[in-house]
Amino acid sequence: MSADTSHSQDPVAGTHGFEPERRARALVEALPYIRRFRGAVVVVKYGGHAMIDPELASSFARDIVLVRAVGLHPVVVHGGAPQIGEHLRRLGKESEFRDGLRVTDAETLEVARMVLVGKVGRDIVSAINASGGAALGLSGEDGRLVTAVPKDPALGFVGDIASVNPSVIERLAAEQIIPVVSSIGADAGGQAYNINADTMAAALAGALGAAKVVYLTDVPGLLADPADLSSLVSRATVGEVEAMIDSGAVSGGMIPKAQACVDAVCQGAGSAHMLDGRIPHAVLLELFTDAGIGTMITQNTEDQQ
Repeated sequence: MSADTSHSQDPVAGTHGFEPERRARALVEALPYIRRFRGAVVVVKYGGHAMIDPELASSFARDIVLVRAVGLHPVVVHGGAPQIGEHLRRLGKESEFRDGLRVTDAETLEVARMVLVGKVGRDIVSAINASGGAALGLSGEDGRLVTAVPKDPALGFVGDIASVNPSVIERLAAEQIIPVVSSIGADAGGQAYNINADTMAAALAGALGAAKVVYLTDVPGLLADPADLSSLVSRATVGEVEAMIDSGAVSGGMIPKAQACVDAVCQGAGSAHMLDGRIPHAVLLELFTDAGIGTMITQNTEDQQ
């Protein structure tokens, strides 16, 4: 063998020389988190660009299957505002928003149910199943999972959550099935309501006593300075997030997401995480690495240890 056939031509060296070592380190780093949270519920609110980009959607499905395979119980909650809006436009119907919420008349409600339950939810279930998981789609109407009440008469059939019956989710988890929940609920009389998916995820996380609730967004997380993407707040308490909202540091469309994180923790979730779903494998990086990639919100600083 000549001297030229050594290190530079080694398939484990050169450009990929340290790749196996990095992969091994990642697995070792994940191990304590897998042990710690084995058997725990993790609610993932799926939305934003991660849902629209086909490659990210496929990656997300594989990640959820992996989370289940290592012993956690993922629950996926999704909305579908862009898809609802597109379908309404095809019908020649313009959407009206008030305080970020879609005014939902009877026709809009039927479109929302059809799109969320019949299209978006089915696509997520199909992707998870194709990746080797066992997913089942349902909405808050199924099994009396979510009882809704009207939020504001001016918004039409937009609902707030009055109560959650987590037994249907718990039964699915016991059967190793991954629930995929569409953000529709119903009142005691069976009237359906469109519910904000962030709110739905927070309520389910609280009712299930989830160890974590993860919100996939199109921003890195909470930013100390909204104009500076490098000002990511990696950890914060509920009180600190509420102060950021009050001071205006969190504003616009980030307010409902930040508030949902606060609500989830106050309702019983161990921690809430806001992260950039445009990053491949964002869920795995947040759950199973020391540094994480987004913002973790807990009740107090002791919970962050």
